Amino acid sequence: MIYRVRIILDAPEDVLRDIEINTDATAEELHNVITQAFGFEGGEMASFYESDQEWNQGEEIALFDMNEENGDVRIMCETTLDDILSNNAPNLLYVYDFFNMWSFLIELVEITEPQIDETYPNVIFAQGLLPESPPDKEFKAEPQDDDTDDDEYEDYNQEESYDNYDDLWS
Repeated sequence: MIYRVRIILDAPEDVLRDIEINTDATAEELHNVITQAFGFEGGEMASFYESDQEWNQGEEIALFDMNEENGDVRIMCETTLDDILSNNAPNLLYVYDFFNMWSFLIELVEITEPQIDETYPNVIFAQGLLPESPPDKEFKAEPQDDDTDDDEYEDYNQEESYDNYDDLWS
């Protein structure tokens, strides 16, 4: 079977690619197709994240396991697309280059039969050009309900807290 997916740059401009890829391809293969389709050199770290309908970030599928204890993170070369995409779970997030944070939304559009004379993966549609730098992101913290009383910090005098700083290191 073939997945037809749409990869959309998370930006105000319309920059997207539609790709057809085998359902049993690895996430690493999808990563390689995305980097080529958008014109990246492909030498940066990247991760997919499972996502719900509201695009909330879920479990990570990393290019490499960077944890000290191996096996804690799912990695792309060991994860097939049919393990992370389906009609019931049609969304993924993809982040390329963690210093620049190129962020993409991936949506499963259709599951179809392979065409006889077609090679996969295949970029079937492209719209828009990748900007020279990633779009600015506005990160906001979710409001937290906690029992912190701001008044308890009112008497704190920062100047006094450094008076004996040198004594701490002697």
